Amino acid sequence: MPRIAFIGAGSLLFSRRLMIDILTFPELRDSTFALMDIDPKRLEYARRVAERILREGEFPARVEATTDRREALKGADYVVIMILVGGVEAIHPDIEIPLKYGVDQCIGDTLGPGGVFRALRTIPVIIDICHDMEELCPDAWLLNYTNPMAMLCWAMNDATTIKNVGLCHSVQHTAWQLAGIIRASTDDISYWVAGINHQAWFLEYKWKGEDAYPLIRERMQDPLIYSTETARAELLKHLGYFATEFSGHASEYTPWFRKRPDLLQKYTPGGGWNGGTAFILQLYEKDREDYEAELERAASGQEPVAIYRSEEYASHIINSLHTGQPCRINGNVRNDGLITNLPPGTCVEVPCFVDKHGINPCFVGDLPPQCAALNRSNIAVQEMAVKAALGADRRLAFHAIAADPLTAAVLSLEEIQQMVDEMFAAEARWLSRFT
Repeated sequence: MPRIAFIGAGSLLFSRRLMIDILTFPELRDSTFALMDIDPKRLEYARRVAERILREGEFPARVEATTDRREALKGADYVVIMILVGGVEAIHPDIEIPLKYGVDQCIGDTLGPGGVFRALRTIPVIIDICHDMEELCPDAWLLNYTNPMAMLCWAMNDATTIKNVGLCHSVQHTAWQLAGIIRASTDDISYWVAGINHQAWFLEYKWKGEDAYPLIRERMQDPLIYSTETARAELLKHLGYFATEFSGHASEYTPWFRKRPDLLQKYTPGGGWNGGTAFILQLYEKDREDYEAELERAASGQEPVAIYRSEEYASHIINSLHTGQPCRINGNVRNDGLITNLPPGTCVEVPCFVDKHGINPCFVGDLPPQCAALNRSNIAVQEMAVKAALGADRRLAFHAIAADPLTAAVLSLEEIQQMVDEMFAAEARWLSRFT
């Protein structure tokens, strides 16, 4: 039966969710889960929670736990990656140094200075994992949940032979969010979405087979809805299509919403998920002050284990690849003629059908030109960041950030160079390859 390796299993709440999802499929209930993390304490929590899930759910699956990555990968059929290189400590300079220069990021894990530096730290580790897989489990599928998604998958596609797909929940989350906004049942909606990760577009959104966009546009004018999805409402108003990532993220991938204090006040009302400054630090720190206590409650059985299947794609993919039962997802894959007005070789997010024969991306054709133009501005940053990470090219990392839409809207080239130099100095312990 399948051997499923979780690399970064100390991301406990997420690894627990994926494990439960997998076990809800009858054909996967006797899988072996190989949990791996570099932090022994968090790994021990993950092991205890996993064993509790198997015990309380009466599942015949097995659990192994190790800090040795190669041991976890040996003979794996599926490898799920959910890592954070440098931990929360590395996120501070990603966010705080650009903010000092006036580049105001909400999350900063996908594009911009924060996204590029996260890629510089993470891509070498991801490539090392893939090289281990080439030796220890060359036929395994790699399911990546780590950001910056598009850059990591692009790097894997260029530098390794490992089959991989990047997985996010922004498509299905947004689809269900829109259903709530128009007061429709999720059973009655259908959609067709394509673009790049965190900036894909709902090219179609139908309710009971009818175009729901007129109703979406009407509902987005409701002050309450607009105040929680301001950037995406503006993108819909001016570009004509709804984007897949929440407004806090969406606002930092463009030059329009965060370049001046007055625009921040106008387009990120309420802050938080709607675009709060440095909101990622609240998510990782302030909101998790009792995280250790939370982990202990989960591990010791003080909190109930809810056995249900979430909307995450990983379990569906593993079930389809293992049993041949088909499913449809939106995955991040290499653009081999899939979206015809985005550059070939880039990483695109498109509908995919999954079955015994693999993950099969769908042809999309041209995106609306205004949507493709915004995607290409992000892709330019991604391409240079990937090459910078693979080649340890500090100068190209600067060029990637200089091309970032938000950074370029705020700073001069000389200011960007000063900011990048300061970030390299602050993150030197994780970037030893760069000179």
